[in-house]
Amino acid sequence: MLLNVSHIYKSFGEDSIIKDATFTVDEGSKVAIVGNNGTGKSTLLKIIIGDMPADDGEVTLKKDATMGYLAQYQEDAFGSNILDTVLGAREDLISMEKRLSEMEAQMSSIDTERMNSFMDEYHKLQHQFDLQGGYTFRSEAVGILKGLGFEQEDFEKSMNELSGGQKTRVSLGRLLASTPDLLLLDEPINHLDLKSIMWLEGYLSSYKGSVIIVAHDRYFLDKIVDHVVDLSYGKTNVYTGNYTAFVAQKEIAQISYERSYEKQQKEIEHQKAVIEKLQSFNREKSIKRAESRKKTLDKMEVMDAPDKDMPKMRLHLEIEKESGKDVLDFSHVTKSYDDNNIFSDLSFEVHKGDRIAILGDNGTGKTTILKCINGLTDFESGEIRFGANVTVGYYDQEQQGLTESNTIFSELHDAYPFLTETKVRNTLAAFMFTEDDVFKRISDLSGGERGRVSLAKLMLSKSNLLILDEPTNHLDMDSKQMLEEALNEYDGTLLYVSHDRYFVNKTANFILELSDGGLTKYLGNYDDYISKKEQLMNASSANSANNENETVPSAAKLDFKEQKRIEAEKRKIQNRISKIEEQIETLEIEKSKIDEEFLVPENMTNSAKLNELTAKQKEIDEKLEMLYEEWEEVSSLG
Repeated sequence: MLLNVSHIYKSFGEDSIIKDATFTVDEGSKVAIVGNNGTGKSTLLKIIIGDMPADDGEVTLKKDATMGYLAQYQEDAFGSNILDTVLGAREDLISMEKRLSEMEAQMSSIDTERMNSFMDEYHKLQHQFDLQGGYTFRSEAVGILKGLGFEQEDFEKSMNELSGGQKTRVSLGRLLASTPDLLLLDEPINHLDLKSIMWLEGYLSSYKGSVIIVAHDRYFLDKIVDHVVDLSYGKTNVYTGNYTAFVAQKEIAQISYERSYEKQQKEIEHQKAVIEKLQSFNREKSIKRAESRKKTLDKMEVMDAPDKDMPKMRLHLEIEKESGKDVLDFSHVTKSYDDNNIFSDLSFEVHKGDRIAILGDNGTGKTTILKCINGLTDFESGEIRFGANVTVGYYDQEQQGLTESNTIFSELHDAYPFLTETKVRNTLAAFMFTEDDVFKRISDLSGGERGRVSLAKLMLSKSNLLILDEPTNHLDMDSKQMLEEALNEYDGTLLYVSHDRYFVNKTANFILELSDGGLTKYLGNYDDYISKKEQLMNASSANSANNENETVPSAAKLDFKEQKRIEAEKRKIQNRISKIEEQIETLEIEKSKIDEEFLVPENMTNSAKLNELTAKQKEIDEKLEMLYEEWEEVSSLG
């Protein structure tokens, strides 16, 4: 064990943020700390690193182990330039390097009598320098900086001329170069582009030390972590596996907790009724038995009500009428701003039931495509045509469709005046706006609140084509999951732009990659896109000499049978997971019924019946254990 976090409590004034956080980190383990905004994730990191005291509890680090911490918001970085700042993380090696150079310069002047001892000291220092990476740390620092998006010509830039985001990247580089036994990273990818994020995923996955990460990028966590610490409600629950495994396990654990809570509540009510009945007999023996039961009841550790402090967004997307088969034809469209050409002669089609994600680097025109489709910006040439009966619902990442002077209530009522006040309030309650919250001004809302208002309007539109621009921006993890589930149940057509790779993986069945060369279409979700893109690039490289002028074929057409096989295999795995979960649920219900039978008065004095119930309970426990193991094994294949 490298780190032990034991029963940590932390409050700010009357607000209790962390309430009994407990977990361990093994050597080499990669751990994510997750939870919605305000649950204390960054605070917990600061307590672990010693930057903030806990009100109670203890943090223990293995003797002689080292920690390194990247804060979400960086102070001014140190060092004269970028490269020196990163190299400065290994002052120990720089000091040894300097000493070795000094000794090498002295060798010619050392007399014969001192030479043996001098060379012995030199070789010992040289060996230590080698063991600690002295001959590779400079090249490793350069590799880290390039991986984080810096070019060779940037290395000599003064730290004073860098932006805040660039300074954060340099601080991350310095931290990685220091190679501590435990890395603590608070939102490490906030200022990285996709290429750098993918590099960091690989670096951290193979990092020999341990890592604790706080991040909102679920795909990033999926690629790296092997344990998830859930800090919901200020308490910690630890799950084995990556983020996807955590979501599935938490759902099962939540169902089990809810059943246990309901069972305990029934037991409490039952005991209260028995106590009341015994007291009503008004006899000495019955009163004593009532008092005994009451003492037992008072000692019971009463479970908290599930989700009592954490309301969740409820989103259900319906369509008012079905569209025709051909939904959208984006034909030979060219768009420029002033003298800056955004894209030229761009074409693609959208058909009923498609779930298309548009991906591409910043500045390639992804959002502009959506604005052209929605008539929010003009284009120079080409044509955009909608199919029969197509109705469009548009989600704008900048929330420009909201009227700043409106209240939340009037924003919905103005858009849908035929709705009753009760219907508007019920809709807003589904998006976590209750009581006086509905009279907040749009201008006073946070990014997450504005996003929820826009989603509420989108839900009421009942459109059969949804066009979404970065829909997961500002949403917490629970709300992202709710949106994904709603979109997967949606019967209409979906076209969106998103940098959220986990969201794309969960909701897309086609990828349109936008680059300087135009659009390339890929069949499948994000994982399929990455896999197919690698195959396509390899095929293109192999044939480039003989086919210099040949157009690279669409990845959707490349090895179509293989794509279908992959999809079928995924469906097979998912079906197996669903069946296992159904079996688990059935057995849990059976187990609950047996627990109830134990409490039946006539059974409590029937030893034969008790033995029978115990045997059944043991049999179910064994089956459940096997199913849980099988579930973990099958889930890892997905």
